[in-house]
Amino acid sequence: MQPKLTDVAKLAGVSVTTVSRVINDRGYLSAATKEKVFAAMQQLNYQPSLAARVLQGKQFKLVGLIFASLENPLIAEVVEEIENRLFAKGYKAIICNSMDNPQKEQQYLKMLMANQVDGIITGSHNEGIKEYKMSGLPIVSYDRYFQNKIPTVSSDNQAGGELAARTLIEKGSHKLMLVAGSLEKKVPNNGRMTGFVEGAKGHGQSVVTVRFPFNATPTIRRATIREKLAAKKPDGIFCTDDQTALLCIQEAQKLGMTVPNDVQVIGYDGSTYVQEYHPELSTIVQPVGDIADLLVRLLFNRLQKNDEQLLDKYILPIKLLQRDSLRK
Repeated sequence: MQPKLTDVAKLAGVSVTTVSRVINDRGYLSAATKEKVFAAMQQLNYQPSLAARVLQGKQFKLVGLIFASLENPLIAEVVEEIENRLFAKGYKAIICNSMDNPQKEQQYLKMLMANQVDGIITGSHNEGIKEYKMSGLPIVSYDRYFQNKIPTVSSDNQAGGELAARTLIEKGSHKLMLVAGSLEKKVPNNGRMTGFVEGAKGHGQSVVTVRFPFNATPTIRRATIREKLAAKKPDGIFCTDDQTALLCIQEAQKLGMTVPNDVQVIGYDGSTYVQEYHPELSTIVQPVGDIADLLVRLLFNRLQKNDEQLLDKYILPIKLLQRDSLRK
């Protein structure tokens, strides 16, 4: 049974009127009172009803955006594009940076429910967070799989990995290296790794794989990359994100390797930042504008409860941007 306003009032030890005033931010209320009410709402996983939200004509029109980290230029760009599209529709965004921490993500979900968001777009998901299911909110996902029929939008990661392998081999690379995140979670971008390995195998090539945990620092990444480059001496590298690809180029050059003559490098993402500030990097480009458009369209489909049958997965095409890190 869904908790009611009276349940929140009872747990917080205040009147129903006080709870309503906290929800709608009306009149003077002490910080202690607000804290008690929000704590009770979180404990009960209480989601204010539409009637409570529009009390006295007030409607907030908020959407929560939960992403693992905004340090990645591609993710920052996706979030910006989503926020712009939401604003154009009269909605505001609450942006949450979970750092791939389950406890932090759980607390953000509770906070978003307490702040009466209309829906959630998430690019960060840790298995077993019950609040996603309990929230009762429309949710869509970017590059993260959910078990409870939440639509997921991603670029064609598998095709991107295969394209990277084919390109490196066709341009003369024979000793391939894959530098990627861990495979600990079942996420769509794991397809970049499997696509690259399978693409190389289809051309009779094997792959040396280097993996990092999500929270590996740039210093650890640099040291590991340099060690592997010195030991394995690859002549073709595919990285599952552009930031790591740039580290590979830098560390290869420190070892006296020239790019692309000694080693070719391809990244993945193709954010506007990388395209404008790092013309040396060849990369698999994700269609950021199309991703943001589709995420927002799917969310509003769920908000408006349209009859359109939604798919579990939406996969958008990628393309190769060839720059100086590939041979002509």
